[in-house]
Amino acid sequence: MTSRPLDKENPDRLYIVTGGRSSVDESSIDLVSLIVSECDPTPGMQSEHVRILRMCHSPTAVVEISAELGLPVSVVKILLCDLLDTGRITARHPSTAPVKEKLPDPATLKQVLLGLEKL
Repeated sequence: MTSRPLDKENPDRLYIVTGGRSSVDESSIDLVSLIVSECDPTPGMQSEHVRILRMCHSPTAVVEISAELGLPVSVVKILLCDLLDTGRITARHPSTAPVKEKLPDPATLKQVLLGLEKL
């Protein structure tokens, strides 16, 4: 098994980046939430916050931010909650289709199945 970059990550660094927090109210942010920065970075901000604000001028998914920063998603969520609480970012959730539109009509599925069986 090969080690990943996160396996080499110093836990002390992650502790410092999050200010010692290990969890936050994550109900407003999930893996596919789209993050948009609402302002530019200001002097004195934490470097990770600055990088997030710069990369989120256009909607960016939480998993993309995590990959770009090279930090675990749980750590990125803590950083995003900091920015969300101060109004520096907004989190948008991808819209989902209504339940009726998710699945095709069962009769159509049956016709497709019959057509595939005839091949």
